[in-house]
Amino acid sequence: MFVQKNFLLIVLALAVVFAFAMKATIFQQQPAGNSGTANPAPADFGSYWFTGKAELNSYRLEQAQYGALNPGEAVLIFVTEDFRTDKQVKSETPESHDKSVPVLKTNLSKKFVTGIYDYSLFTSVFTPISNPLFPNTLKVSTSGQEWCGHSYIQLNYRNNGYQVNGKSYFEKEVDEDYTVEKAMLEDELWNRIRINPDKLPTGEIQLIPGTMAARLRHKRLEPLPAKLKIDKYEGVLYPGKLLKSYVIEYPTDDRTLTIIFESQFPHKIVGWEEIYKSKDNLLTSRAVLKKTILTDYWNHNAPADSTLRQLLVSTR
Repeated sequence: MFVQKNFLLIVLALAVVFAFAMKATIFQQQPAGNSGTANPAPADFGSYWFTGKAELNSYRLEQAQYGALNPGEAVLIFVTEDFRTDKQVKSETPESHDKSVPVLKTNLSKKFVTGIYDYSLFTSVFTPISNPLFPNTLKVSTSGQEWCGHSYIQLNYRNNGYQVNGKSYFEKEVDEDYTVEKAMLEDELWNRIRINPDKLPTGEIQLIPGTMAARLRHKRLEPLPAKLKIDKYEGVLYPGKLLKSYVIEYPTDDRTLTIIFESQFPHKIVGWEEIYKSKDNLLTSRAVLKKTILTDYWNHNAPADSTLRQLLVSTR
């Protein structure tokens, strides 16, 4: 009698079990070398990140390109939102709420000038917050605009790997469509610092390099061996107290990224350094924090709100 009344439920349960065995669901498995990504965030995480505001950070930027360091500005934004796991977009309707998970989103904007013309780069990263069913970052997108043309690249987590699609003005990147095996993304490390730096990966792992650096250097994305370590920051260049440095070194790519952050919650990122060759010159790009504000910026788009912009970019 029980089987007859609950036949559909039993069939559905068996189908789900079979799908997990065949790795055919949208649910993810914990990747090798990525221990800790699904561990709970600190208890005070919600009191800072779920207040209906974003954290906006402005930086003084020096960016390597064409064999020289170019002055500019960077803005690093962190905000939580509901993110659909099926279509991998922001959930904006009540009907899609059950298909969504809370994510921490990184928006990183860099603008700088090379000689006579401008560069503008923008990256978005969507990382589920301590969700055991979705331990991996779901999506990364990066766009670039400069006077020669523009480009776009997007990574989506699908079928136990990352699907890469790209379009570009440049011939070798004109129409990209390929898959890379599952590995941690350099782009998600910014979110991982903010969620729980105690769970950051260290040691030698496979890491997919940052999309912004790959676009500037015209590199195809693929997992590379990387050495990661966390140290105390002993310098005086970056503002803040009890700072730590997270060093990501790519021995086979001659590139090193160091992210400087506060060891105490909410683990604000106070700057970063990126070392690589540009036109055979070994250069260090650098961003140093100027200002941090918390605001619901999407509700401040009137001319009168330009005062908030001045507050953000001010060096005082």
